Amino acid sequence: MPSRAPRLRRAIAAGHRLVVKVGSSSLTSPDGGSLDFLALGRLVDVLARRRLEGHQVVLVSSGAIAAGIGPLGLARRPSDLATQQAAASVGQGALVAAYQHLFGIYGLTVGQVLLTADDVTRRAHYTNAQRTLERLLDLGIVPIVNENDTVATHEIRFGDNDRLAALVADLVGADALVLLTDVDALYDGPPSEPGSVRVPFVGSPEDLESVTIGGTGSAVGSGGMTTKVEAAGIAGAAGIPTVLTRLTDAAAAFAGEPVGTLFAPAAATRASRKRWLASATTPRGRLVLDEGAVAAVTVRRKSLLPAGITAVEGQFVERDPVDVCAPDGRVVARGLVNYASSELPRLLGRSTRDLARELGAHYEREVIHRDDLAVL
Repeated sequence: MPSRAPRLRRAIAAGHRLVVKVGSSSLTSPDGGSLDFLALGRLVDVLARRRLEGHQVVLVSSGAIAAGIGPLGLARRPSDLATQQAAASVGQGALVAAYQHLFGIYGLTVGQVLLTADDVTRRAHYTNAQRTLERLLDLGIVPIVNENDTVATHEIRFGDNDRLAALVADLVGADALVLLTDVDALYDGPPSEPGSVRVPFVGSPEDLESVTIGGTGSAVGSGGMTTKVEAAGIAGAAGIPTVLTRLTDAAAAFAGEPVGTLFAPAAATRASRKRWLASATTPRGRLVLDEGAVAAVTVRRKSLLPAGITAVEGQFVERDPVDVCAPDGRVVARGLVNYASSELPRLLGRSTRDLARELGAHYEREVIHRDDLAVL
């Protein structure tokens, strides 16, 4: 294992603020129809001990939909959004009640934080989510974070709690992210196949070139190994190391022992909110630019003006996320647009000064301001 791996492990053990994600398959019974209170108890024990040692812990917990499967009389995880939302509505209360009871044994209080991607990509909502989590931690509360499945639509979903956990780690400036799953580590092939070897350390994306990453998750979960590797990449882009391991090895991971797979953080990072724009949003449309505008946006980091746009694709409203594309269709950036798709066609290729003179001062504004634009 490279020499920097032990150094990163020690830093994780000493880190003040830790974000931990646990998947549905680690918290539910083998048939996926109810919460496994023994597993919940093991998880809470290791997190509570970490908290009582003076560290801060944020828990991103799956399991709400799975916890609602049994009470709703369902045989398996529902596939349609409406039934998923109903199951989450029933199961979220049971899940948080269980956490409240178990953390209470240690004299700790939990606070529920439910997020959608929409909550944390729009500037005011992003700031509010950050402020709320910071205040909970300052008060000694253990935040329990989950996607707000009861109201999230397909367009504003994170898609899986691995990605949500990485983004929350970024949001709170965590010292490390720990992903707990039902597999002890990342392997260079399917773990069930003979000859597959554990990957103890991933120092850069190049280290994954010989690794076969697959899997679609368990019957009660929504993620797989692919989403976990992607989450490690999102956290790494924020300068945050990630450990991937199983629940039974959580205490060892917190102590800096060489369990699971350690993902090193990237050397270069960018502004936090722009990482959210790049990683947490689902584009509602596309804007195609000419070469000059592509250079202005990606090289000179300028705002996007209507003069450089050649085509508008899709339907969207003001402040929706859209992809910004080069003439060949390649996506070069993503941002929050200041016009609806119905307004833009008549503005294309024209200067903001001309538009303001003809249509009014309201039109002397950027299509996407550079503060709302993440270059990919």
